[in-house]
Amino acid sequence: MKTEKLTGMTFSSVKREKLHGYDELVFTSGGDEYVFSHVPDCCELVEIHNICGDLDDLVGTPLLHAECSTNHNQPPEGKFADESWTWTFYRFDTIMGSVVVRWFGTSSGYYSEEVDLFKRAQGE
Repeated sequence: MKTEKLTGMTFSSVKREKLHGYDELVFTSGGDEYVFSHVPDCCELVEIHNICGDLDDLVGTPLLHAECSTNHNQPPEGKFADESWTWTFYRFDTIMGSVVVRWFGTSSGYYSEEVDLFKRAQGE
């Protein structure tokens, strides 16, 4: 699912969670959850590095804009110098404000470092 598909939706909650030790960003609308997550395979780690803005600004008002961008610039200081890494940035805008969620993924170079977005029916 593409991030842009969330544009125009109104969410009843947006929260950061840990499921089985893995970071998730969960947007709830009606009976569905839209989940940003990465389930690692073997030699990889993908986690939320930081969130700029207030997730509550994304609740109760339509999402005006959603976008994703990535780059492979410098890893965090002193970490992962010999491995592959990917920064993934998600930007969300409503009339209440903007939120940027920065994910950091690292691996041996063989495994994925991407964040996935999928729709999950509540209760799954």
